[in-house]
Amino acid sequence: MVNTTFQVQGMTCGHCVSAVSAEVGAIAGVRDVQVDLATGQVTVNSEQPLDVQVVRAAVDEAGYDVVDA
Repeated sequence: MVNTTFQVQGMTCGHCVSAVSAEVGAIAGVRDVQVDLATGQVTVNSEQPLDVQVVRAAVDEAGYDVVDA
């Protein structure tokens, strides 16, 4: 298993957390998604390393942005 953390901009409420969790959780191979609203961090547990562009697209679909490190 691989844990990867992404910084997501624009989340402000529980609905935001649910939207991001649902979209990222739908990516093939994702086992778990943990969203920390206070810090904007999204930690994804997956079977293999994820393509950052796929995660970026899922977060964008939810209406938010992955912040480049």
